[in-house]
Amino acid sequence: MSVVDEIKSRLDIVQYISQAVPLKRAGRTYKACCPFHNERTPSFVVDPNRQTWRCYGACATGGDVFNFAMRQHGWTFAEALQELGKLVGVEVKPRSPEQTAHDEASERLRGLVKAAAQHFHERLLDDSDPEAVQTLAYARGKRGLTDATIAQFMIGYAPQGWRTTLDQFTALGYSEGDLIEAGLAVRSDSGRIYDRFRHRLMIPIRDERGRPIGFGARALAAEDNPKYLNSPQTPLFDKSHVLFALDLAGATIRDHETVVIVEGYLDAIQAHQAGYTNVVAQTESQLKLIAPRWAHKIVLALDSDAAGQNATRRSLEVAREALQADYGGRLSVDIRILTVPGAKDPDDFIREHPEAWPELVAEAQPVADYVIAMETEALPAKASLHEREALARRVLPLLLASESDLY
Repeated sequence: MSVVDEIKSRLDIVQYISQAVPLKRAGRTYKACCPFHNERTPSFVVDPNRQTWRCYGACATGGDVFNFAMRQHGWTFAEALQELGKLVGVEVKPRSPEQTAHDEASERLRGLVKAAAQHFHERLLDDSDPEAVQTLAYARGKRGLTDATIAQFMIGYAPQGWRTTLDQFTALGYSEGDLIEAGLAVRSDSGRIYDRFRHRLMIPIRDERGRPIGFGARALAAEDNPKYLNSPQTPLFDKSHVLFALDLAGATIRDHETVVIVEGYLDAIQAHQAGYTNVVAQTESQLKLIAPRWAHKIVLALDSDAAGQNATRRSLEVAREALQADYGGRLSVDIRILTVPGAKDPDDFIREHPEAWPELVAEAQPVADYVIAMETEALPAKASLHEREALARRVLPLLLASESDLY
């Protein structure tokens, strides 16, 4: 018997799913409203004889207990295998020595990044450090963050000094190599090793399971560049596979089948603080991570300045390439564009008008409307045939991909 089959034999699907879904017997099966989309009439069916589940509503999908656990928690199959195995006392196949060494190294890095996040958070709250006091005042005042939000997102402070973090963690037994591999330190061309993050507001970036894997760090001095400094690519952190705040937003996204994607970490944090917990932050390459696995409707709420508009263009092109549902090239999800009025970014708007955010999201434009307006606005009044043809070549692929918006 395989490990998968052994886990299935020990784990009754009805008992497992009923921990998250209020199942009611209906003949030989059990029914409930689907936990993965909003509905009034139950279309979610669990068959105890076949040990399967299926949604006959909007999801139109199903599977075994592994498929349910993966969809419920956002796990990969390997993660589901490990977690369900632990639940029923089945030991998953031992790893090879190389795999075990890799796992141990990853866990060591996870421990280091988690400890660093806690360290930076404690430094922010250190009232004996004048710079930390000033940074906390900045977070509360200029950024409008409450103490509860600062604690929830474990926001911290990286102090000045070239070796402050290095000295802190090498004293705890970590090597300089560990800190470089975790993205906390840098080795220069001359061989000098120093802290990557210095005098910055530290925002931990967590994976879907809430584990710190990297940082987004905002400059606190006007002369410090770049304004935002992310962790580099590491064995734990790959920015193209991470959506900021998804660990906190996942349940709401699934409940409402809608995700609002903003550009900056503080945009997302401000939205969560105001109670809008289906908001995540991204870079343009990450649309395919959220849909259709998590949501069937995406609202892009990127900055309203030129850089934000360019980011929207790139996001839409990535969407066209990555979110095609069929050979006709139509988008597999409903994508809308939210334009923030009278403010540069969602962070500003939500701080000033938190009650108006839901209406703004509801009024987000269909892709076709936004693309036509954005491209024709820049077209000269007496555009040449060449200029009009170039515009058509830019917009037609997206308009065809979202053809339902054209009628």
